[in-house]
Amino acid sequence: MLKVGLTGGIGSGKTTVANLFEKRSIKIVDADQIAHALVEPGEPGLAAIIEHFGVELLDENGRLRRSKFRSIIFRSPDKKKKLESILHPLVYDTIDKEVCKLNSTYCILSVPLLIETGQCSRVDRILVIDRSVELQYARVKKRDGLKPEEIKRILSTQTSRQGKLAVADDVIRNESDIASLDTQIEKLHNFYLNISEKNGLSN
Repeated sequence: MLKVGLTGGIGSGKTTVANLFEKRSIKIVDADQIAHALVEPGEPGLAAIIEHFGVELLDENGRLRRSKFRSIIFRSPDKKKKLESILHPLVYDTIDKEVCKLNSTYCILSVPLLIETGQCSRVDRILVIDRSVELQYARVKKRDGLKPEEIKRILSTQTSRQGKLAVADDVIRNESDIASLDTQIEKLHNFYLNISEKNGLSN
C-alpha cells in the first residue's frame, strides 16, 4: 500500500488537509492522536514520563498537565530530547501496527515531525503543507492562545519552511481558502490512486 507522509509546521493546516483526504475514503493514521492516547492514564507513555519528569505533572485525576508539560519541554532542549526518546519509539511502533490493519488504496500518515525525527524512509512520498510563517503565527495564536515568543520557540524546534520544501515530493499551498485546498487535494488524490494502481501497491 502506498504510504504518504503528511507533514508541515505548527498551524499549517494538517488536520484540515487530513480531513479532506478522509472525506475521499482514504485512511488516516495520525501521530498526534496516537501520542495523546499514549499519555492517557494507564498507558506506558504516561508512566515513563512521570517516572522521569516527576509526579507533579499529574493533575488531581491522574492526567498529564499538558500545558505545563509543553511549557517545560519547549524551554529545555535536553528535556525535549528525553521526551522524544520516550514517546517516539512508542508512536512509530503504534503507527506500524495501525498501517498493518488498513485496507485502502493508499493511506496518509499524518506526522508533524516526520522530517525532524528522521523517519522519512517510513513513507513512499512526503506531502508538505506549505504556509507562510505569518499565517502560522495567526493560526496558532487564535487556536491555542499562545504568545508570540512561545510560537517562535516552537517554530525554532521545527525544520524550516525551506527545509521542508527541499525534501517534499508533493506540496499543498495553504494560503487561501478551503476551496483552494480541496482542488489541490483532489488532484493529489487522483495522482496517488494512479500511482497505486500502476505499481500494484493497493491492498
